[in-house]
Amino acid sequence: MAALPDLEEWLADSNTALNVSLVSPTPSGLQLISTFHPSFTYPIFGEDEKIFGYKDLKINLRYRANDMRPHVQTSYSRKFTPIGETEPMDVVGMLKEDAQLPDVAFRTESDFEINSQTLGDDWKPPGELHASFDGADGAYEIWKGSLADDAIKQLNKRIQLLILLFIEGGSYIGQAPETNSSQVEMPDADRWTLFFLYRKQPSSADPEKSSYIFVGYSTVYRFYYLQALPTPPASPNHDWELPRGDFDMALLPCRTRLSQFLILPPFQGSGNGARLYRSIYNHYLKEPSTQEFTIENPNEAFDELRDACDLKYLRTVPEFAALKLNPNVKVGKKGLIPQLIQGGENLEAIRAKVKIAPRQFARVLEMHVMSQLPDSVRPRIDPDEKVPSKTATDRHLERLWQLLVKQRLYRHNRDILAQIDLPERIEKLGETLLGVELEYARLLSAHGSSPVTTTKAKRRLDDDAESTSSKRTRVDE
Repeated sequence: MAALPDLEEWLADSNTALNVSLVSPTPSGLQLISTFHPSFTYPIFGEDEKIFGYKDLKINLRYRANDMRPHVQTSYSRKFTPIGETEPMDVVGMLKEDAQLPDVAFRTESDFEINSQTLGDDWKPPGELHASFDGADGAYEIWKGSLADDAIKQLNKRIQLLILLFIEGGSYIGQAPETNSSQVEMPDADRWTLFFLYRKQPSSADPEKSSYIFVGYSTVYRFYYLQALPTPPASPNHDWELPRGDFDMALLPCRTRLSQFLILPPFQGSGNGARLYRSIYNHYLKEPSTQEFTIENPNEAFDELRDACDLKYLRTVPEFAALKLNPNVKVGKKGLIPQLIQGGENLEAIRAKVKIAPRQFARVLEMHVMSQLPDSVRPRIDPDEKVPSKTATDRHLERLWQLLVKQRLYRHNRDILAQIDLPERIEKLGETLLGVELEYARLLSAHGSSPVTTTKAKRRLDDDAESTSSKRTRVDE
């Protein structure tokens, strides 16, 4: 009787097996721009991120760098012979069904290459030119368009897999987080706006023409902004009737939410993400219908980018830049905490002006005020660093800043804290405050305001008020 094969030998790491590459058409053929591996493949190949049934498996996912037409090619040295119900995984089928790559990705290699040669140098991104800037490695352009546009919809379908591969917990537009299916029809497509970032460079075939290389993109969704009326409206008389004719829904007040944000690995670390974010934020800051600009489930990396960009911008707003702790405030051991910020009665007006969500505005204000603390009490990473002696005034300002942060943390985590005893409640707030101090110190250091560090702090309590219902409540992140 033949020995059963060792099934472990037929397992391949899906993150390593999958290669993503950008290629650009040239007169002599396709030119490789960059190759990189995904960060995640569990949405396609399962939680273990393993592919069974092949040896020396390679999955090459090539994207034509301008219009992002994909092409999939697989290779292996041996394939497992099925034994009963044990058989190799259907890699191509998974890429079609779970990854939802368009059918064009599975055409022949010759079709992909011939089509690339005939694309021409007159190709331009879909939508309209939104902004342009010069980077360290060339000129860049941002194009934007509505998902209701067929060309935008096609491009989104081609690149949406990148969201699963590089954003943990990412999902497709129109796809519920708990399912693997995408809606065929999207009645709210006109509420989605997509921003595409490209590097623009002279064409290799004709220097007088330009070619485009896809760098990254972001998706934005508009919600109706329900505002509380100061007084009930008067009841209409019998002559009142609904407005006639078409009404532009884009004119209604809205809350604008940045949903997805991705810069491809070869273009990270050069400020491209910050430029794209600032361009999107500035666009909606100037748009009259947008009342508030929010972010959906930001991860740690995006949180840092956003914090740095928001802090830099808000410090250019005179009303915000003037905010500081009020040293004349007296805080007793009991009773309500008074307004700790000098000029704090204007905070909501400033926040509404800059259209930043309450939690984010409060955090950036805390960073700004912390950077103003005297050296003797300003939180820092290195506990052994020599600092001046603390004066009574310094200690007072330190306590005011800590109270400012604890107020926000308590309000946001009130339901959780109410379930634990007072001593533990105080301990939890203290732990979370320490994490916030280290996080702010690291960010201010990275952007020129504090000692340099590479430490990453964790928030002990949930410090994210913009989570959607799909995000679980955290108590120790």
